[in-house]
Amino acid sequence: MNERELWRRALAAIPGGVNSPVRAFGAVGGEPFFAVSARGDRLRTAGGRELVDYVCSWGPLILGHAHPVVLAAVEEALRKGTTFGMPSPGEVALAELVQGAFPSVERLRMTGTGTEAAMAAVRLARAFTRRETVVKFSGCYHGHADGMLVEAGSGAETFSVPSSAGVPPSFARATVSLPYNDAGAAGALLRERGGEIACVIVEPVAGNMGVVPPLPGFLEALRDRTRECGALLVLDEVITGFRVAYGGAQERFGVAADLTVLGKILGGGLPLGAFGGRAEIMDLLAPAGPVYQAGTLSGNPLATAAGIATLSILSTRRLYPVLEEKGRRLAAGLGEACREAGVPHAVQREGSMLTLFFGEGPITDLESARAADRGRFARFFRGMLERGVLLPPSPFEAWFLSAAHGDRDIDRTIDAARESLRGL
Repeated sequence: MNERELWRRALAAIPGGVNSPVRAFGAVGGEPFFAVSARGDRLRTAGGRELVDYVCSWGPLILGHAHPVVLAAVEEALRKGTTFGMPSPGEVALAELVQGAFPSVERLRMTGTGTEAAMAAVRLARAFTRRETVVKFSGCYHGHADGMLVEAGSGAETFSVPSSAGVPPSFARATVSLPYNDAGAAGALLRERGGEIACVIVEPVAGNMGVVPPLPGFLEALRDRTRECGALLVLDEVITGFRVAYGGAQERFGVAADLTVLGKILGGGLPLGAFGGRAEIMDLLAPAGPVYQAGTLSGNPLATAAGIATLSILSTRRLYPVLEEKGRRLAAGLGEACREAGVPHAVQREGSMLTLFFGEGPITDLESARAADRGRFARFFRGMLERGVLLPPSPFEAWFLSAAHGDRDIDRTIDAARESLRGL
């Protein structure tokens, strides 16, 4: 298959040639390839190359590509129909699995995507508290709803400004963006203006400015300060849910949310999102309450089948120590390769997600992430791709490991890193 011709056709039919900007190679140079199949930790391109994959569809594939148990579950569901537009048993079973993993989730509503789930969670928080202002953190991504596409204004506590064309300034003014990991700034704002704040929404482990773990006490401070002022704490666990632990970051760090946003692994590789929390909050949703939220394909039977199959395997919790060791092994090897090459670096990891920053660490917020050498990452990315290893095509994204990544491929990745770093 001629990839250059495919790219020409894509540019003529799709804005920028891609259906999600993260798939573009603008940050690393060149043109993206086209994937045609995948199995385990390997992805095959239209041009016939086989790559060791650390994108893993941006996180959902914790078991690897085309896991046989997940495929069998989807095939069985497919024979019964693709969608019903009515409640199905899989929705109930998957919701119960989430309840078992997340004690803070007493009720759950499924959506088609994580963006929808985050948008609905914020709306629900505003309805429950009868307040308007939302607090988020620079560098955290909560989907592309208008109110979330904002960045900090001229001061740490000013109202935010749009970070995307098409977002009205009036929408941005209802959101305050603070520096990630700055418990002091968050505490000061909540003490001063807590009575007008509906919720604080945060990625408990930032994954969209590269992997930036929470500093000790940061999440705990958010939990305490929101409780004091009556705002809700919304933990966006679209990435971390079922990834850093079966019960997500809430299990790993011991912090309970009022509302939790889920996606990615929840759908086992098919499109699915969800949000959930305390019953008194969730019961405000229509048809039980006045907060409207709906979706034609929410709780799609194919996605719930894939999700049930995936969570049933993860629920034994036996995989997590294995993933932890894989992440440790890869991070240690990358660090050693950088030291051998004399390259300033920071390898930041939480469980089976990590990022290699080319700059002095630690990376604790968006400002320090942006200070890393993006040009060096672009050259490193191309060197790794030439050696058969696929990384996210951005210095600000997480790498993901799966159960399918074996020691041999991790060692191959470390060797490719050594060679690529020498080539810089």
